[in-house]
Amino acid sequence: MDEAGGTTSQIQSGRRSLTSGHRHRVRGDWSETWRGVPASELLELRELESELYDRARIDARWRQGEEFLIPGAELFPTVTLPDDKFHDHCGVFAVYGHPEAAKLTYLGLYGLQHRGQESAGIAASDGDQILTHKAMGHVAEVFTEEILRDLHGHAAIGHTRYSTAGDTDLKNAQPLTVSCQKGQVALAHNGNLVNAGSIRKELESRGDIFQTTSDTEVILHFFARSKHGGIPESIADALDKVSGAYSLVMLFKDSVYAIRDPRGFRPLNLGRLNGAWMVASETCAFDLIGATYEREIEPGEMVILDPRGVTSLRYTPPAPPSRCIFEHVYFSRPDSLVFGRSVQESREMLGRLLAREHPVPADWVVPVPDSGVAAAIGYAAESGVPLRFGLIRNHYVGRTFIEPSQAIRDFGVRLKLNPVRQLLNGKRVVLVDDSIIRGTTSRKIVGIVREAGAREVHLRVSCPPTVSPCYYGIDTPTRKELIAANHSVEDIRQYIGADSLGYLSLEALQEAVGGPGRGYCLACYTANYPTTVQEPLIALRNRE
Repeated sequence: MDEAGGTTSQIQSGRRSLTSGHRHRVRGDWSETWRGVPASELLELRELESELYDRARIDARWRQGEEFLIPGAELFPTVTLPDDKFHDHCGVFAVYGHPEAAKLTYLGLYGLQHRGQESAGIAASDGDQILTHKAMGHVAEVFTEEILRDLHGHAAIGHTRYSTAGDTDLKNAQPLTVSCQKGQVALAHNGNLVNAGSIRKELESRGDIFQTTSDTEVILHFFARSKHGGIPESIADALDKVSGAYSLVMLFKDSVYAIRDPRGFRPLNLGRLNGAWMVASETCAFDLIGATYEREIEPGEMVILDPRGVTSLRYTPPAPPSRCIFEHVYFSRPDSLVFGRSVQESREMLGRLLAREHPVPADWVVPVPDSGVAAAIGYAAESGVPLRFGLIRNHYVGRTFIEPSQAIRDFGVRLKLNPVRQLLNGKRVVLVDDSIIRGTTSRKIVGIVREAGAREVHLRVSCPPTVSPCYYGIDTPTRKELIAANHSVEDIRQYIGADSLGYLSLEALQEAVGGPGRGYCLACYTANYPTTVQEPLIALRNRE
């Protein structure tokens, strides 16, 4: 009998049933089937079940006498590389008043590539018409010199996307461009609308036809429907009907608009290059093109860039600020200013406070690259334990890879990370990472470090346990998939195989970014959402 009351034979039987006799996917009530089995073993069995599903499906078809050729992708399966992180919805960039607006936007999107890798697009205006090009892939794959040459004009907006609302499909790539009685308009959106489902149904019942499954399109429908004659008034009218997170850039024939939701969930910044104006999700995009950072676009502010210069309007009453704290934990590049703060400084302070809360005797502090580097610097400085780069990341791996027929354990993680055995062998190691979402990747990384000879492996996480999905522009798993929503810290420690596990406290997280009362959204750690979230979204993220 083990400590939790389950039997070793019960666990071994479960593994055998998954790997041999059962050629169908096991379903049903896991809590009843595996009552008393430790959480770490349950998680292992769930993972094994998922890995064997495709193999069982092929075997079942074969045994039923179905004649078919097994595709090479199934004999040598394409592995999606593990990326057990939250992902921001996208990045937006805009230029007004520069003869090479599209080229500058292209470079700006390069600086924002980390915010979305599924698709990229640019819309440009020469004063007479708006031309758009968008495609699936990275910025460098989507745009060529010839394509950029055709996107001529003095104004442009750009978008790089990681889907949160809407399918991964070219039809959902942005900017979205339409023509209506107010003329041509292109729109790029960072965020997520929490009431998009209900208002889309309302518009469809009136006869509106949607071209995408993206939540962004409802803004364009309300804009086109507005009875106001002026563009600023029509935009304000449209945004009055939506709720949630949106940092927008909109392109018209002779102007660019930059708008931020009244709570300021996602960042948006104003910059300048000589006489031209720029807008970007992060200030690192300004650095790439030599633009200067002017200021943050405030929550509830509409900035108009046109021949008259810069005009600032307040289009909505103020609301309590709810800036996404995960921008400082993970999303944003460390060389950016976000919400007026240096991301690098915030993350180093996260590491310092983590060392104070969870000290441990060790030989090395080792960051999980790249996201854990800044916090590891802070942890090492505060603890006095030397920092060493004991894990080396391969930056040239794509998102998928063909696995050899002879299975390699933890193949996907090994493609991305390789241990420096000479550093780790025989050492007590503190691994520092920014977050644990599902726990699967953390488990494999701990295993790799142990295989490299580490005597002890202590995992430190520079944020609190993530217990709730996000509805404001982050690609989050369901609540069922969030390991901290369903298991204790000790359960998680057992599952990932670390000698100890320490999360940063919520109080220390707030201190690191300026202290409580600075207006940050903490919903992913507390489940206290700053807006009403509609039931369909809750059901989607909480589904079992």
